[in-house]
Amino acid sequence: MAVQSWVDLLKSSKKTALIHDGKRKVHYLFRDGKEMAEEYDLKTDELIFRRWRSKNPLGAQGQWEVEVGEPLAAALASSDSDGIKENCSNPVFIRKDTTSTFQWRVRNLPYPKDVFSVTVEPSERCCIIRTSNKKYYKKFSIPDLDRSELPLHDSALSSTHANNTLIISYKKPKEILSLEQELLKELKKLKGSGEGDVDCKTQ
Repeated sequence: MAVQSWVDLLKSSKKTALIHDGKRKVHYLFRDGKEMAEEYDLKTDELIFRRWRSKNPLGAQGQWEVEVGEPLAAALASSDSDGIKENCSNPVFIRKDTTSTFQWRVRNLPYPKDVFSVTVEPSERCCIIRTSNKKYYKKFSIPDLDRSELPLHDSALSSTHANNTLIISYKKPKEILSLEQELLKELKKLKGSGEGDVDCKTQ
């Protein structure tokens, strides 16, 4: 799917918007029955989370899958103290974008910075995190680039390590930046419905 066909798909989807508590929440329903839910910070326009849900072969709703933002398990665990919790010392991999980069954080990695290497594998359309001490390995894709059929470039990738957290950034290509700006203009035109703090003005 090229950039324009992804834009067209987004525009043709049924969208509902809610503005509440300083956030713009948008729900998309696509023609094939798939759903996408996004939440943006009203002040910065940064994407807080993106989740997907599709129907299973029997037509029932599947589980929400997180593409951007905190894992659902973490959110559920914090609201259900009696639930089974993950070992809090295990590495936690989450995506948390900025307006100019795709960004991932891997928490609970208490190794020196020089242990880590992060590379792009263009043929597999993914990035790979490796550690020289063989303690951590992770392969992950960038769905935004896949949907728009854009190539991955090693030069766009950078990483840093601090406070036991590995932070990986991938500079958004200009095609993605313009797509996001175009989409944001569309979203700001949507008439939100909420609890008294709705702002329907186009900024």
